[in-house]
Amino acid sequence: MNNIEKLLEIMDALREPETGCPWDLEQDFSTIAPYTIEEAYEVADAIARDDMPALRDELGDLLFQVVFYARMAKETGAFDFGDIVEGICDKMLRRHPHVFGNDEERAAGLREGSWERIKSEERDQRDDPGALAGVARSLPALKRAQKLGKRAAGVGFDWPDRSGVREKILEEFDELDEAVHTGEPAQVEEEFGDLLFALVNLARHLGVDAEKALMGANLKFESRFREMEQAIVASGGRLQDRSLEALDTEWRAAKRRRR
Repeated sequence: MNNIEKLLEIMDALREPETGCPWDLEQDFSTIAPYTIEEAYEVADAIARDDMPALRDELGDLLFQVVFYARMAKETGAFDFGDIVEGICDKMLRRHPHVFGNDEERAAGLREGSWERIKSEERDQRDDPGALAGVARSLPALKRAQKLGKRAAGVGFDWPDRSGVREKILEEFDELDEAVHTGEPAQVEEEFGDLLFALVNLARHLGVDAEKALMGANLKFESRFREMEQAIVASGGRLQDRSLEALDTEWRAAKRRRR
């Protein structure tokens, strides 16, 4: 028995109606989905920390999520783990003609836009063949915005260059200011969302991953804030007792030390 077969048997035992684990038996697709998202983030965190032992562990947890879905789907007769593997194998072979294709396709090599073209052809065969079909609503908002913008750009709905995006951002700033002046919370939220969406489109034009950029900014802020906090505590003070001007001075000092 190989390790994959062993893992599938463990999952089968956990879901066995009479003798399985009560918690595992209670789960369904909707209850497991949040854990899958959490596990994917933990994989990304291990990569960011360059922690290979943790990455190995987290990838195992993520693989177990796939096995869990496969078992639940098998119980309903929808598909099983073998179908999942067969599907991804077929997809990778189809999307890499420059590696797995005929002599002519391999000789042509990887062509710009071929990946998106093949994916577009796959979407055309679905029930919803629209240009925006398949962009998961459960994605982080920044990542989903970037994917939506990229899909729209793929059919020509885009600014010709970044200057047009910049003008759109300024326009959205003005509309947000107007909404703030009206004092209508729903309108403020809507216009703020429009501004964020425009900024994500600028990221796409700059070749920047908006989600990754914000994660980096979060980490940088956290690191500098902690350093500022530690400096104040080391001097016998507390953040809440310092004026905004004093905190800003400490913040700038922490920023200089990080350069």
